[in-house]
Amino acid sequence: MIMVNIDVVMAKRKMAAGELAERIGITAANLSILKNNKAKAVRFSTLEAICRELNCQVADILEYVPDEN
Repeated sequence: MIMVNIDVVMAKRKMAAGELAERIGITAANLSILKNNKAKAVRFSTLEAICRELNCQVADILEYVPDEN
């Protein structure tokens, strides 16, 4: 499973979800879907924008966690 850790990086950068959503050009609802691990896919352009605005690497916001099965 891929875990999305945007919340962790946002907290370190003291950035609110609404501000990040506005800066990267997506709705707050879509950012919430990403943050809550509900997204089935994410565009590279969205990942790039998130990394640009949070000044981080993709590995800072995405983490592979093996399934327990």
